[in-house]
Amino acid sequence: MYSTSDFRKGLKIELDGKPNEVVDFLHVKPGKGGAFVRTKLKNLITGNVIDRTFRSSEKVGIPDLKQRKMQYLYSAEDKFYFMDQETYEQISLGAEQLGDNRGFLHDGIVVDMLFHNDQPITVELPIFVEIPVSSANPGVRGDTASGGSKPATLKTGAVINVPLFIEEGDVLKIDTRTRGYIERVSKKGGGKVGA
Repeated sequence: MYSTSDFRKGLKIELDGKPNEVVDFLHVKPGKGGAFVRTKLKNLITGNVIDRTFRSSEKVGIPDLKQRKMQYLYSAEDKFYFMDQETYEQISLGAEQLGDNRGFLHDGIVVDMLFHNDQPITVELPIFVEIPVSSANPGVRGDTASGGSKPATLKTGAVINVPLFIEEGDVLKIDTRTRGYIERVSKKGGGKVGA
């Protein structure tokens, strides 16, 4: 069991039989009455975020969570198929379970799949992924009204803002935590940047 004094961002707790992650917390010591902890919790199954207040000495459960390395294989309809790196067992997740993460899944990517009570619930992507651009409108010289950026569609279907010099076919390094462009890894045609 965890005590409220153990709370920190990213801590996974069990609440009402469901796994939750502490998104934010604040210890409050009012002038009168007992201390308490105000939290924001993200349900790891549904993705919903709730506010919850706990008494300072309250205990919460430790969820039965396990992570396994899984390789993304393919998608069909609204199912995404993964293969366990050790047992070669195949598991599928629905689009709603993956949420925004599905926009960064590309052939062969290895992810950490999270299981609760031996049931797959979601995946955690690597911090950085490299994905080719499938379409990007040409940048217009002197167009700074948009902050020197334009939307580009990645091969996986995700749309992100990129600098004006990015072209179709360029391979980009993306930060999956912020869903943002980091750098161009290679230019259209396969040449390394700076080569």
